[in-house]
Amino acid sequence: MAYITLNKNNFFNNLDIIAKQTKSKDKIALVLKDNAYGHGLLEISQMAKEYGIKKAVVKSYDEAMKIENYFEYILVLADYPSSNNKKIRYTINDINSIKKFPHATKVELKVDTGMHRNGIKMSELKEAMLKIKEQGLILEAVFTHHRSADELSSEWFWQNENFAKVKKEAEKLVSGLGFDKLRFHSCNSASLSRHVEFDEDMARVGISAYGCMQLPCAFKELDFKSVLSVYANKISSRVLKKGEAVGYGGTFIVEKDCVVSNYNFGYGDGFLRICSNTYLTPEAKKQVGRISMDNASFISQMQEILIFNDAKEMAKSAKTISYEVLTSLKLNIKREIV
Repeated sequence: MAYITLNKNNFFNNLDIIAKQTKSKDKIALVLKDNAYGHGLLEISQMAKEYGIKKAVVKSYDEAMKIENYFEYILVLADYPSSNNKKIRYTINDINSIKKFPHATKVELKVDTGMHRNGIKMSELKEAMLKIKEQGLILEAVFTHHRSADELSSEWFWQNENFAKVKKEAEKLVSGLGFDKLRFHSCNSASLSRHVEFDEDMARVGISAYGCMQLPCAFKELDFKSVLSVYANKISSRVLKKGEAVGYGGTFIVEKDCVVSNYNFGYGDGFLRICSNTYLTPEAKKQVGRISMDNASFISQMQEILIFNDAKEMAKSAKTISYEVLTSLKLNIKREIV
């Protein structure tokens, strides 16, 4: 079966860079949603704890419960509590959802500063905080999310200005409503990389920790290293003569006699089918024929083949982003820390 390796040294290298940006590893909140971007929720949590990361961000209550022993603080982005847990905080994404949270739930209020996806409107801040008070919730933080931090535009500055207004208003409301001092956070990986002097309470970093952030070349280049590699094992080999075709539909015709081998990694495992007939491995082995559900063919005789060790490169072939490549990797693939 195909397998995945996770390079601990590369992961720690990336966290070193991030900690330098945040000025403290205590301000790093590692985003672990969707199986830690395909890397393996428990495997990454184990390494993060070893490094000294105390904060995590996940999508659901179930994810939070799986990693509760690894972190002191866990923020759930899109779910409601099934039981009380002092480590877990929940995101309020809509003013009408406040009534759905049980009394005394720890919550963080998300404010829409321009992405127009999740979060209350900026104009709803006072109303939302009043409803939180009435519901008896414990408001700990206010945060937002950037829509264009990884693009060369002025929108990052515009959203920062909007969030500055939100922070100012929230700080005024806190004392009058009897809330404790609030925390504020807005930075994802790309946004953090653009800050000259980071001054928020934490940064929610995902793709940079995994070494697969893609930014315009005009941005400051940081030495992030890819953590994840995918390997596959040979199932069979055959000699094909010039003019013979490979795979479903015979979409690839060999131009000369060659050995074509089939390996146990297909679109059912996360090898995006759009890469068929165009993908070249890091070792320059050409993928040929349509990628099948459970296997893919390459011009190669190797017993084991490195499918990719940098999702950014795979993403180019798939005409997508590294996030999709990584999160397409299936849960049942063995992951090994090296």
